[in-house]
Amino acid sequence: MPTTIILGSQWGDEGKGKLSDILCQKAQICARAAGGHNAGHSVVANGVSYDFHLLPSGLINPDCENLIGSGVVVNVEAFFKELNALEEKGLKHVREKILISDRAHVNLTLHAAVDRAEEAQLEGNKKIGTTGRGIGPSYATKASRKGIRVHEIFKEAVFEKKLRTLAEGYKKQFGDLFEYDVEEEISRFREYRKLLPNFVCDGPNFIDQAQKSGRDLLIEGANALMLDIDYGTYPYVTSSNTGFGGAVTGLALDYKKITEVIGVVKAYTTRVGGGPFKTEDLGEAGTKLQEIGREWGVSTGRRRRCGWLDLVVLKYSQLINNYTSWNLTKLDILDTFPTIKVAVAYKDKETGEILEHFPADLDYLDTLEVVYKEFEGWQTPITSVKTFEDLPAQAQAYVKFIEEFTGIPVKWIGTGPARDDMIYL
Repeated sequence: MPTTIILGSQWGDEGKGKLSDILCQKAQICARAAGGHNAGHSVVANGVSYDFHLLPSGLINPDCENLIGSGVVVNVEAFFKELNALEEKGLKHVREKILISDRAHVNLTLHAAVDRAEEAQLEGNKKIGTTGRGIGPSYATKASRKGIRVHEIFKEAVFEKKLRTLAEGYKKQFGDLFEYDVEEEISRFREYRKLLPNFVCDGPNFIDQAQKSGRDLLIEGANALMLDIDYGTYPYVTSSNTGFGGAVTGLALDYKKITEVIGVVKAYTTRVGGGPFKTEDLGEAGTKLQEIGREWGVSTGRRRRCGWLDLVVLKYSQLINNYTSWNLTKLDILDTFPTIKVAVAYKDKETGEILEHFPADLDYLDTLEVVYKEFEGWQTPITSVKTFEDLPAQAQAYVKFIEEFTGIPVKWIGTGPARDDMIYL
């Protein structure tokens, strides 16, 4: 490695978990930098499917240490629930291989109640479509300097005073929309306080020592660039920095020791929740992508909106994250399409101007027309293909066009759901 970062390049659900699973077999440390238990992916190993939401997927490797970094908002209940689920599926020693940064903020049941109250106040297409797990309110209390950090869990009086103050404030703000029992949460944390000490560490020092000693680090991005709080389709975004910058600050990485930044991109595009999606297909193609691709969420079960690959989005994503290579996933989902479309630009309907960049103004974005390039489909299964040269010529052309358009090489190509269904270039 020694420090490799895996990032989603679209709106999430690109299949980052599979590459993480492959690379964490060689990693000595696997870390999460941002987000919370709203993220989710499945990893299939030895015939068993494991679901990860908050925990790094490096837990599958018995020789890999794992860290939940300072930029993550940690739901303690979800932390233990996920550990228990992994143990029930046969993973051993997971409790010895996971640490939480003491500087991470705590995601509470309170935050989920705020999330529901806020969404209830919004109407129609103004709804963000959050997972309802309180991630946004967690980052809001963090930014307003009212949040509770992991190390404060162990200061019982401080923790309970801060939690009651937050609850009183939200009750005044939302009234009956805020359905929450502060005493029940306080009671649960009295038990968590006994269980947590062995899992908490000085996160920045842990990373500093790891990088100075030359250990192999794998940084597992959550969500994706187009959901970034600063660079995504605001306000239809998550509440953390999901890109390269968030990985660096969320873990206190020495950027000089970062050797690879891998952008994970689905061979088509999906999105969950509200917000703009220029290449969304509401007809037969979109339904077909959804069904063949099994496009529903690991964390929420919600069906994903589907459409064609948008290279305007991808070039914008590259501008922000400076990827060194692509992992193109789920290419096999396109196996039965006679024609495959790819967005290469947007067009201003009034002026005829061609835009090759992604605008900030979503109202303006909504008025733009998509310029597509069409490709001939290969219409043959590729799941058993193990080398690029053995892919159908049409599939090779599709991959090469993505490389040429973005200027970034494709290093991995996903050709099926199993770990081995991956071509390495």
